Amino acid sequence: MFNPPQPPAQPAMSIDLNTVTAVILAGGRATRMAGHDKGLLPYYGKPLICHVIDRLKGQLPRIVINANRHLAAYAQLGYRVIPDLDENFAGPLAGVRAALTQVDTHWVVSVPTDAPHLPTDLVARLCRAATAARIHVTRTQDELQPVFALWPRQCLPALNQFLAAGNRAVQEFLHAQQAVGVDFSDQVEAFTNINTPQQLSTGMIAPVLCMVAWSGTGKTTLLKQVVTRLCERRLRVGIVKHAHHRFDIDIPGKDSYELRHAGAQQVLVASDQRWAMITETGPDKQVDPDLTTLLQHMDHALLDIILVEGFKHSHYPKIELHRPSLQQPLLTTTDPTIIAVASDVGVLPGVTVPLLNLNNTEQISGFIQQWLLDQTPVTSA
Repeated sequence: MFNPPQPPAQPAMSIDLNTVTAVILAGGRATRMAGHDKGLLPYYGKPLICHVIDRLKGQLPRIVINANRHLAAYAQLGYRVIPDLDENFAGPLAGVRAALTQVDTHWVVSVPTDAPHLPTDLVARLCRAATAARIHVTRTQDELQPVFALWPRQCLPALNQFLAAGNRAVQEFLHAQQAVGVDFSDQVEAFTNINTPQQLSTGMIAPVLCMVAWSGTGKTTLLKQVVTRLCERRLRVGIVKHAHHRFDIDIPGKDSYELRHAGAQQVLVASDQRWAMITETGPDKQVDPDLTTLLQHMDHALLDIILVEGFKHSHYPKIELHRPSLQQPLLTTTDPTIIAVASDVGVLPGVTVPLLNLNNTEQISGFIQQWLLDQTPVTSA
C-alpha cells in the first residue's frame, strides 16, 4: 500500500480558500448498493449527499457535485453538477479530472458522497499542510484515505495521461505523483463510509418535514392543528422544535432542576406515564444544534413522520408558511428543498411549488399525508 510522506518541515503556502473548490464524488455505479444512486438514498431523513454538503458548506464557499446519473435530482440541491468527461464510469479519478477541468480555481478538494461524518476542519487542515503544488491526501494512523485529498491544477496533465492509459487506481496515481500525507489520526471515525445497504439501514428513519417561516407567521398555531389532523388519520407524529438558547422546560425547586443546577450534564426523569432527558450543551456553545444529530435521539420505531418547527437552513424537505403582509421575502425562491408554500393569499408570483391555503389545515394535512405516501427510495436508471 502506498504510504505517503508527511508534509516537509517548511512554511505552509497559506492557501486562500477562494482558490479552492470542493467536489463531492457521486459519479460511481454503486454496485454494492444494487445499483441505486447512493448519494440520493435517504439517510437520517434526507439524501446521503446532503449530509456531506452540510459538513462542507461551512468550510469553503465553492462546492460542485460530480455525478453521472440523475443529474436533475442533484441539481435541485442548488449546486453545479459536473459529469465525468466520458461515459466509462472510470471511478473517483475521473470525477477529480472533471472538476479540475471545469472549475476555475487552482485547487480542488475531493470527498466521497458516502462520508456523512467527514471532518468539519478537513479543508482548513489540508490547506494549512500544503507546502508545494503537490497532491495532499489524508491519512488516519496507518491507513490512507485516498479520496479525501487536495489536488492542484498542475497535476491535471499527468491525470489525463494516467486515465487515457486505462488506469483507475487512486493510490497508484498518488504514489506516482509523490503525494504528501496529512495526518487525521485524531478523527478516524469521521472517515467512515456508507458502503452497503446494511450500513445505510442504520440511518433509515421516519420521514422528516420542516415547517419554516419568518417570525410572526404562526408556525406553532398551524403545527398544533396539523398534528391533530394527522393523529386523526392514525399517523404517529414526532415533533422537533427550534427554540431560543435560554429556554428551560424544568421548574425551579423540583428535584430534577436542583440536580441539574448542581452540575449534572444530563438528567433523565421517568415515570410510568412518560420520560424526559435534559442535556446541557454548555454556555460557551453558541452554534445552532445540528438537526440530524437531534433526530438520532428520537425513537423512530414509534413514529410515522417527524415534523420540525424551524431549522430553515437544513437540507430536509420543507413547507414554507408565508404571509405577504409581513413584508418578508419568500424562502422558496432560494431554497430548492421547499416542496410547498402555504399562504393566506391565493396567488404568489414566482412560486413554482404547490400553493396551499394557510387557513385550511385539512388541505395541508392531506398534502403532508400524500407526501408521506410518496416517500420511496430512488431507483437506478
